Amino acid sequence: MADDKTLKVGSNELELVDFRLYKKEKDGSIYEGVYGINVAKVREIIKMPELTELPGSEDYIEGIFDLRGVVVPVVDLAKWMGITVPSEEEAPIKKRVIITEFNNILIGFIVHDAKRIRRISWADIEPASFGVGQGKLDKSKITGITRIENGEILLILDLESIVEEMGFFEANLEAADLDSIEKFDGLVLLVDDSATARRIEKDALGKMGFDVVEARNGEEGLQKLEELYSIYGDNLKNKLRLILSDIEMPKMDGYHMAAKIHADNRFKDIPLIFSSSISDAFSDIRGKEVGAEGYLVKFNSDKFYTEIANILKKQQNS
Repeated sequence: MADDKTLKVGSNELELVDFRLYKKEKDGSIYEGVYGINVAKVREIIKMPELTELPGSEDYIEGIFDLRGVVVPVVDLAKWMGITVPSEEEAPIKKRVIITEFNNILIGFIVHDAKRIRRISWADIEPASFGVGQGKLDKSKITGITRIENGEILLILDLESIVEEMGFFEANLEAADLDSIEKFDGLVLLVDDSATARRIEKDALGKMGFDVVEARNGEEGLQKLEELYSIYGDNLKNKLRLILSDIEMPKMDGYHMAAKIHADNRFKDIPLIFSSSISDAFSDIRGKEVGAEGYLVKFNSDKFYTEIANILKKQQNS
């Protein structure tokens, strides 16, 4: 019997590390910011290590340290956000470093406290529709918001976009040789809450010859499937060649959407591939549990084109 404490694939839930950043307001009051990051992107949480400074780096990069043979850069998140940090006498600051892993990159983020693990339903998470007015942290850096106890609001940070803005990696799918990209036809349903990711992947899919239908989350993805079925009927499986989906999305995540698609006889034969920044060892396995044909880590151009081509050719030959 499965442990009830285990996060079940397709349950439309995620687990978040709840962490805090304290800000000293102009009137001297202390504001406690409540933030979250998906546990799947957290390698570990440690006390402040001894850092080696990087001469010439941005001031928010505190330095680097050796984590069991891997050199990890450490970013002071509050400093990057441009907030005024109170003294440890003014706020209960217990500095921790959250070691994150996404897009196959390890980066440490200094936070003022790491409180707990929270399990939250994606249905209770709303897309950010406002700017929070804390330095560089605008709504484009927030995956979603949700309410916790005492009416407080927890902001789920999009650390990938923050890291991209810092210049640690560049999000693109430029192929070294355009002539080597295999060409197809038909439709692809692209499901991702990030407008930037949709733009990048839509352009790449266009280079493969596809027309792209976009959706912003799993709930909307299912609606698009219903709309396409109303147009093409049972011939949809010949028109819609692929569903390419993110995993982390408000309202309904990719796993939950995939489970529903796989359980529907009208759609279950349409190949589904996950494209996610989550690069832990278990995501591929979780994807297969809900019927996905493949798993791509954003944004790897070498694998993007070849993986999609191989899956489609395999389907044609089956």
